[in-house]
Amino acid sequence: MTHKYLILLVEDEESLAIGLEFNLSQENYDVVWARDGKKALELIEKRKFDLIILDIMLPYYDGFEIASRVRHNDPQMPILMLTARTSADDRVKGLETGADDYMTKPFHLKELWLRVKGMLKRKAWYQNSLAEQPRFRFGKNEVNFSDFTAKRGSRLYNLTQHEAMVLKYLIEKAGTVVSRRELLQNVWHVNPEIETRTVDNFIARLRRYFEPNPSRPKYIQSVRGAGYIFRSES
Repeated sequence: MTHKYLILLVEDEESLAIGLEFNLSQENYDVVWARDGKKALELIEKRKFDLIILDIMLPYYDGFEIASRVRHNDPQMPILMLTARTSADDRVKGLETGADDYMTKPFHLKELWLRVKGMLKRKAWYQNSLAEQPRFRFGKNEVNFSDFTAKRGSRLYNLTQHEAMVLKYLIEKAGTVVSRRELLQNVWHVNPEIETRTVDNFIARLRRYFEPNPSRPKYIQSVRGAGYIFRSES
């Protein structure tokens, strides 16, 4: 029997919520609707959801607070922020507090479905990969892919979900050149023609965490015109 995904929809605009609930159900998802932040947190404590669609401007607790709380307790929960707040600062804050993706209103339903499907597919890949290799050590580094914690020597880091996923993918493909297109398709599950500098920014952050000298990387190396390659010490 095919698993039916359970989605928590947190949205205080009733007409939009009813429409989304109907359309998500038509796409064969089970949907639970919370109209405010307090109800959302109560539901999250009681039930196990596969994905959360989250507005920012909510009564009681806003979307930033909810995302932060969810991420603290469940590092792997996919969170899609769906909001009327369009500023770059809000987008950055949303991603920093725990959202995996950020869409602004108004939006196209088809794009929302693609984002949801991509996030659920990414979660399934990561969980399968995690079962095979929950921890990895290279050089003076150690990464726990279960809770996104890492350390280099005595320094401790908390990775974002995407940082952990990019590193996990590169490690699985160790010794093989991985293109930016491949990372965007298999880690983000997005159209590689849309994104440009996303991968490079994540690679730069991973190098700052794990490389003894980020300007001369020994683990996450660039291959000019082709992409990146992960090399672990022998």
